[in-house]
Amino acid sequence: MKKIILSITLLLLLGSQALAETSVWKAQKGGSILYLGGTFHRLRPSDYPLPVEYEQAYRDSDLLVFETDIGKLKAPETQQKFMQKASYRSGTTIEDYLTGDTYKNLAAYCAANGLSLDKLRQFRPSMIALTLTLVELGKLGVSPDGVDAFFYQRSLRDKKATAKLETVDEQIRFVTNMGEGYEDAYITYSLKDLSAIKQKYEEMVTAWKTGDEVQIEALIIDDTKKKMPVVYKELLLDRNNTWLPMIEAYAKTPQKEFILVGVGHLVGPDGIVEALRGKGYTVEKL
Repeated sequence: MKKIILSITLLLLLGSQALAETSVWKAQKGGSILYLGGTFHRLRPSDYPLPVEYEQAYRDSDLLVFETDIGKLKAPETQQKFMQKASYRSGTTIEDYLTGDTYKNLAAYCAANGLSLDKLRQFRPSMIALTLTLVELGKLGVSPDGVDAFFYQRSLRDKKATAKLETVDEQIRFVTNMGEGYEDAYITYSLKDLSAIKQKYEEMVTAWKTGDEVQIEALIIDDTKKKMPVVYKELLLDRNNTWLPMIEAYAKTPQKEFILVGVGHLVGPDGIVEALRGKGYTVEKL
């Protein structure tokens, strides 16, 4: 009865929306099945409902696997730890790592957007870039949550089992280490990127929703690989290589898993989809 009610509810919510390509894949090898869902970490209310394939994969799965423990990630003590790791100590500030021109550009952005440079300068480059990005996304009506948080909350309500690919501490380290050793280039790139964030965000959401792998690769992967190769290696390539054996281990269990990770981890020549194909899995869009 619950499944019938859910099906009717979906029809009411989705109207005549037909199945189409999106960023969900089904991987099979032997008798094993798992789903790969590319996520977008921050969405607008208007971006819902999600493509129906996400619901299909969710309903057919026994276990949801996220990048990290989302509940713990949002806990106050974790946020406090993140702020500590993202801050400089012993009187050091971001100004010590930037050229005069880059610091002036950062100061100009803060002044134009009502931000306190005095407070911001205590943070490492990754935290500064994240803060500026959130300011711009806020102007677009983007909420702090996206696909990951949506399905995490669903799993709590439905009492569906969850797992993670990395610890919260590992994720904090990945994020706070970005820009270390190339602070000036990182802040310069971030400031430049903000000027086109509205158009780029729209393009990225559209590409994610429609499963446009070529566009996703161009907007997320190629751009990062070209302009910030160290970030590409640390944030995407290295983590993909770490996750792949774990994903394969899940694929060998009798249950069905729904692996939910940032869509940039799935597409492209270094992505998880191609890696699984190279290991003999049949991977197709759902």
